[in-house]
Amino acid sequence: MITSRAFAGRRYAVLGLARSGLATVEALVASGAGVTAWDDREEARDEAMMLNADIGDPLAIDLAGFAGVVVSPGVPLNRHPIAAHAREAHVPVIGDIELFAEARGELPPHKVVGITGTNGKSTVTALVTHMLESAGVPTLMGGNIGLPILSRDPLPEGGVYVLELSSYQIDLSHSLACDVAVLTNLTPDHLDRYDGFAGYAASKARLFSLQHRDQVAIVAVDDDPSRMIAGRINHRLHRVSAKDIDPADQARWPALQGPHNAQNAVCAIAVCRTLGLNDEQIERGLATYKALPHRMEWVGEAAGARWFNDSKATNAASAAPALAAFPPAPDQRLHWIAGGQAKGDGLSACRPWFGHVRCAYLIGEAMESFADEIGDAIPIDRAGDLATAVAHAAAAARPGDIVLLSPACASFDQFRDYEQRGDAFRDLVRALGDG
Repeated sequence: MITSRAFAGRRYAVLGLARSGLATVEALVASGAGVTAWDDREEARDEAMMLNADIGDPLAIDLAGFAGVVVSPGVPLNRHPIAAHAREAHVPVIGDIELFAEARGELPPHKVVGITGTNGKSTVTALVTHMLESAGVPTLMGGNIGLPILSRDPLPEGGVYVLELSSYQIDLSHSLACDVAVLTNLTPDHLDRYDGFAGYAASKARLFSLQHRDQVAIVAVDDDPSRMIAGRINHRLHRVSAKDIDPADQARWPALQGPHNAQNAVCAIAVCRTLGLNDEQIERGLATYKALPHRMEWVGEAAGARWFNDSKATNAASAAPALAAFPPAPDQRLHWIAGGQAKGDGLSACRPWFGHVRCAYLIGEAMESFADEIGDAIPIDRAGDLATAVAHAAAAARPGDIVLLSPACASFDQFRDYEQRGDAFRDLVRALGDG
């Protein structure tokens, strides 16, 4: 695990004991810090006790003298009382990424790449990691993806930490100066946590304000808000665009098809060039990359069609590129499974690509609102739930067709999270193949 003498003799409160919270407790205790930990779940508190943490609710104790309150990124600071309680005690509210940043001085010499954006950040993070590993560079992927960063063993000298950073993780960081910081794109999301879109955009832009003047910013300038952020960066800046990718080159990268993946690729290429990879190493990494689960993941063939799991598309802006990736052709029709718990942004971002869709199979709470938005533009099947949608799409599909789960919605009306939704889709499709 990653530890630091900087934490020794200090006291921290840890609120939330899921995977990253427990990893934080373990790393702090191993560093010689005192830890008071809390979670509403008794079993999680028991695990923290086994790691030698004291048990206590940070809201119910005097925080004076604490070095920090470490919270999960899922804690809504705009409405959770811990924010005010910590502020009254003059104690910072931080996340595990901030602890990693504070521990960097004792790690072997390394680089940190921080990747944020509304959509594509997971793919860019995984792609950069794959390209570096393919080139023989010691690399570790963490942040909003993979294992908790503090639970990992430090990299050797010359290693690169590649971090996917949500806006929430950036909010909880105060000293994370990334050697390379990336913004993939910016569209409305998570507006329940911010004072409108401007607040959300400001959170993303903070990643660049934390950098030093000799560090590198990479911004994909395919949308107006990202261009505005790029215009305010006054240190080393590389502007990139999906238009920089030659379609003939992209055709050689099987897991990176569609306009959204052109943007993902150009961001990853810029990062790897900044870190010293040559064109041959970059091309090899692009050609051998395999898509992440639930992100335009090819599940297989069933009922004569090719099936894609894009369950991670939890808003319309991320579903739109998936629709754009499958233009109509004589031997290819697109069947689109959409719906779930709507986020309030509707389907406006998807509308330009309605012409690609043969039929929309609607599920979940958003079924009727999506049906109203689509109107007569696309034939609609009010399937209601995922299993019914898969069955109806399989019955309607003919050889060469595409069936795409790209919900443009959160999953919480019918599933625990987008991963459970994607896993269920994969199981349903594979059952078709077995039948």
